[in-house]
Amino acid sequence: MSSPHDEVPGGLSELSARFLAAHAVRTERLDVERYRSRWRESGVPAEVIDRAADYEARWGGLVLPPSPWYEGGPGVLSVDVPEGSDEEGWWLPAGDQRCSVAFGFLIGPHGEFAIRGVRRIALHASVEGWVESLALAHTARVHAARVTTVRGRAVESLDLGGLRPVPSVAGAADTWWWGPGSLVAVYRGEADAFDTPTALRAHVYEGPPEDMPRFDDVVG
Repeated sequence: MSSPHDEVPGGLSELSARFLAAHAVRTERLDVERYRSRWRESGVPAEVIDRAADYEARWGGLVLPPSPWYEGGPGVLSVDVPEGSDEEGWWLPAGDQRCSVAFGFLIGPHGEFAIRGVRRIALHASVEGWVESLALAHTARVHAARVTTVRGRAVESLDLGGLRPVPSVAGAADTWWWGPGSLVAVYRGEADAFDTPTALRAHVYEGPPEDMPRFDDVVG
């Protein structure tokens, strides 16, 4: 970013704000107003176009570090032609995939950050939740003494009973859990989008006792 701190969207945790300032790049935003007439002629309601403009103003052109799952996530956050209907709700493309994959990324009718496979599945209740999850994954990798990947149906056997959900990620299909010395990220989105349990993934981050306060600071 040319002016990192000025370009960081508001409403994020201190962790995510630092993460974006240090690791994200802002490129050119799409001028949604150039397409308003064309989209209206194709049946997109004015309020949906307003929502697309708001998304682009807040997140458009933002290049984030890759996600540890979903083949890195969108390459650049940017809106495109809304899809849907008044009956099923209107969805906004969130940005093109980094590589050729069978799924895409969307913003739901209520602001959800979602994946589109055979069906649409909300990963997080907000775009902020997606960003918070990226920041948390980056910080967890830095502090963890050990990272374990759990795959497929074994994810269902993870014992999360002694852990608490991380509220900042606004988890839907994807959730984060924490306890002293550990963080667990559970990725259900792709499995739910394609009804494929083998696509379930979880990352378990563990730190030695002296690093436990660091994990607390990350989540707090």
